[in-house]
Amino acid sequence: MTDKIRPRRSALYMPASNERALEKARTLGVDAVIFDLEDAVAPGAKADARKSACAAVKAGGYGNRELVIRANGLGTDWAGDDLAAIATSGADGVCVPKVESVQDVEAIRKALAAAGAPGVLSIWAMIETPHGILNVEAICSAARSDNNPVTVILMGTNDLAKETRAEQTPDRLPMVAWLSRCVVAARAHGLDILDGVYNNFRDLEGLEAECIHGRQLGMDGKTLIHPGQIEICNKVFSPPPGEVEEARRIIAAFEEPDNKGKGVINLDGQMVELLHRDMALRTVAIAEAISEAETP
Repeated sequence: MTDKIRPRRSALYMPASNERALEKARTLGVDAVIFDLEDAVAPGAKADARKSACAAVKAGGYGNRELVIRANGLGTDWAGDDLAAIATSGADGVCVPKVESVQDVEAIRKALAAAGAPGVLSIWAMIETPHGILNVEAICSAARSDNNPVTVILMGTNDLAKETRAEQTPDRLPMVAWLSRCVVAARAHGLDILDGVYNNFRDLEGLEAECIHGRQLGMDGKTLIHPGQIEICNKVFSPPPGEVEEARRIIAAFEEPDNKGKGVINLDGQMVELLHRDMALRTVAIAEAISEAETP
């Protein structure tokens, strides 16, 4: 969607009502911090959490981490005030739960524009309802915009389980079709897509298995609920050094004078096409973006 590739291997939800959590996020090796005004905050604490999240973003000190604030869903009593406050908070993105249609995307943009949001403030759309799954291609098709583009799709697997009554099994077979449908829609329109949370934050072996599964499906990263999940998530969603080295070899081979302009070349006895070079360029670009993001 955007020219600049940003690593989004790990995106950690942090309750905006917890001042210690907001402070701790400044020290974590996470790619994105999502200050949560929704599920993690009780109704009576919503207004204070909103103020705390916006104040934390404005105060800075989060380094290269991408800062996103999750508003309460459209139609709730808090959504209007949330979007108005986030619009001028200085956050990189606004995360909106339960996006179900193009009309929802338009309503979010309208609210942000009315509050004076800069055009670069991106929208992270959560797909976590049956209507969201059914309409995900249309939602992604509305992503491009000079003002407040949708840049990231996030899977809300807990809510999907609740709404569909599907079981959350270790192999995630009941949800594979939905997850893949969203990956295809995101890719068709140049968006990043993040997998849903893994609930048992003490089960690191299970987390790693689900991260690998998400990567195999084509996810760019995963949303997390505990700092202890970050290291594994970053490892799984980072291209291995050997893969990066091989990608550099492919790029260099296509740059050789004898291979200039060719669509297919022979590299150590293997047929390598331009599509492999394009994949290699992406691998190297994300590896370099990760290195840059991790540089203090």
